[in-house]
Amino acid sequence: MRVTAISDLHGAVEHLAAVGQGCDALLVLGDLINVLDYRTMDGILVEVFGRESVAAAAELRAQGRFDEARKAFRERVPDAAEGRARFVELARQDYERVFAALPEHSYVTFGNVDIPELLQAVKPPGIRYLDAEAVSLGGWTFGFVGGGVRTPLGIPGEVDEADYDAKFEKLGPVDVICTHMPPRLPFYAYDTVAGKFEPGSVGLIGYVQEHQPRYALFGHVHQPFLSRGGIGFTEMVNVGHFQGTGVGFTFDTPE
Repeated sequence: MRVTAISDLHGAVEHLAAVGQGCDALLVLGDLINVLDYRTMDGILVEVFGRESVAAAAELRAQGRFDEARKAFRERVPDAAEGRARFVELARQDYERVFAALPEHSYVTFGNVDIPELLQAVKPPGIRYLDAEAVSLGGWTFGFVGGGVRTPLGIPGEVDEADYDAKFEKLGPVDVICTHMPPRLPFYAYDTVAGKFEPGSVGLIGYVQEHQPRYALFGHVHQPFLSRGGIGFTEMVNVGHFQGTGVGFTFDTPE
């Protein structure tokens, strides 16, 4: 059985048909919507708050000044309810575009920029949503842990670390562990273009050390220092920035 894993779509749908046709199961490891593309400065935040406000907020976030960043958004759209409603509507449209392009043999979890409740509400019946749950594909078990670990951003797809780690405990051993977050190890968590360390999961490291799955598949870091490596007998794979490359990580399982 041919399996392809992709992550960090961020609204990009152009290559989904091709990648879906080339596999029997398509694993989508989160960040389906384009909240903000720092390369082009477009996305949902720009549409709601304007390019100037988003650029100012992004600079403040980079400096760790998160309260001031939120203030920059509020000054642009003083009515918080109006801003949230516009954001959710644009996110819904992004999800609808992505799901219209995904094949029915897709298995989806959520990333840190996703809105998990909205993702599940928009998802069509033929596509499987998984979080703290396993599925059998081609004789192997695939476990999914969705979301990002908590950061000062406080965005909808982030999960308190204790709750995040509890998902691994619920899963038990699997052949392939699929997460949005990388392990909290410098060479997997460092983004070489952004020049900074992204958040990672300590719980994923512990899970891999204990259960030694064949693969640990993840995304989140768009340009990692190291995209493939190992922890014990487990092959660690950042499946790539799909929005930027249009490709993922493909492998075969026994029938």
